[in-house]
Amino acid sequence: MVETLTLGRFHQQRLDFKRWVPAVITSHKTLFTVLWIAAFASVFVWQRNIVDGFFLFQRAPVRPMPKLRPVAFNLTDFGGVGDGVTVNTEAFEKAVLAISKLGKRGGGQLNVPPGRWLTAPFNLTSHMTLFLAEDAVILGIENEKYWPLMPPLPSYGYGREHPGPRYGSLIHGQNLKDIVITGHNGTINGQGQTWWKKYRQKLLNHTRGPLIQIMWSSDILITNVTLRDSPFWTLHPYDCKNITIRNVTILAPVLGAPNTDGIDPDSCEDMVIEDCYISVGDDGIAIKSGWDQYGIAYGRPSMNILIRNLVVRSMVSAGVSIGSEMSGGVSNVTVENLLVWESRRAVRIKTAPGRGGYVRHITYRNLTFDNVRVGIVIKTDYNEHPDEGYDPKASPVLEDISFISVHGQGVRVPVRIHGSEEIPLRNVTFRDMSVGITYKKKHIFQCAFVQGRVIGSIFPAPCENLDLYDEQERLVKRSASQNRTDIDYDF
Repeated sequence: MVETLTLGRFHQQRLDFKRWVPAVITSHKTLFTVLWIAAFASVFVWQRNIVDGFFLFQRAPVRPMPKLRPVAFNLTDFGGVGDGVTVNTEAFEKAVLAISKLGKRGGGQLNVPPGRWLTAPFNLTSHMTLFLAEDAVILGIENEKYWPLMPPLPSYGYGREHPGPRYGSLIHGQNLKDIVITGHNGTINGQGQTWWKKYRQKLLNHTRGPLIQIMWSSDILITNVTLRDSPFWTLHPYDCKNITIRNVTILAPVLGAPNTDGIDPDSCEDMVIEDCYISVGDDGIAIKSGWDQYGIAYGRPSMNILIRNLVVRSMVSAGVSIGSEMSGGVSNVTVENLLVWESRRAVRIKTAPGRGGYVRHITYRNLTFDNVRVGIVIKTDYNEHPDEGYDPKASPVLEDISFISVHGQGVRVPVRIHGSEEIPLRNVTFRDMSVGITYKKKHIFQCAFVQGRVIGSIFPAPCENLDLYDEQERLVKRSASQNRTDIDYDF
């Protein structure tokens, strides 16, 4: 998927029409590519909210909602009204209560029909499928007085933005098993504009809530839905196991929507994120595991996470991040087949003294950068702490990180690895890298306090901190100094 979409981005130059048409007719492969380009372009049209101005195709009949559980209900069975004005919290709560009694029968399905279903936050239950029909929109109520307050997350010890309680999520669940959120690409809309404005004006006394937060749960599937305009982080699984997120579109304005991360796996284990499109106002994905002394004490790592086949845009932060709250540890993460376009950073690891924990056994493979300011970033001075109780000597360990098959164009600084004397990087590997650059300064592959190797030839030329090996992995040249620094702060 990502390979085809990448072609769609890289072939925007003007083509000679007379030469192109015969090629399309004679090549099935090219025709298939063009069809994917058209599909990719439609995402941007839709994202800019102008799709209603086009009537190129007649709308297909509404698809029937499949029955995925032994028992299925419609929200209207419980008095729901999808007019965008009526508050449907009670209808959702009654439906969830009815499904909670069906666990021994395999659970129940709640169908949300086409319409605009305004609601305050509500909870899910085990063995439940929430199914959103095409043109169904769940709308979060904008007045924060309807959003419940919850204790801080135990691995954070702090509301992230304010001490004390935090707002809950629009859709919430705790201690659950067998949860499915799916549909015919219906939408869950947090209506975050009011929240963002109040945050900027410092009118909120508590940390904003996520759009979806599921805690201490297992066997979670989220697929074929659109999530947009979250007040805060969009999708936040916390201390969960066995999670699959597939074919999900996550949208928020790329500017002016603070902290609207796309997906934040937090102390999660055995997770797959695949075939998603994410364009948001902060990190597309940010893997976390707790904050400083609270995360160290909680001691739940994020581990065994596969991220693949994604298209991501982040003009404020990064496409895929690890940290900065990683005090419980992060390990065994694979990121592959990733396209990051028109973004500030592509992939990033961020931490700081006081975090503790570790980031190890991380593999990046088949990365494509298109007009990205900084491609690969590892930052060890991200000094943001919950309170004064952290241990400044709790230094995280960063090791065994590989970058394999990295390509792209329009990148200002392809690599910036900023280790430090307190937090050096160990066993970092680069192999098969060719990135078109826009920055003309000499040192555009920047390093400090890093030990590792380059296998084969790569472009641009690597920093002098790394050992050089040939394609058969035979040592060619040993680094003279792994503590050398050529970090350029002026970008």
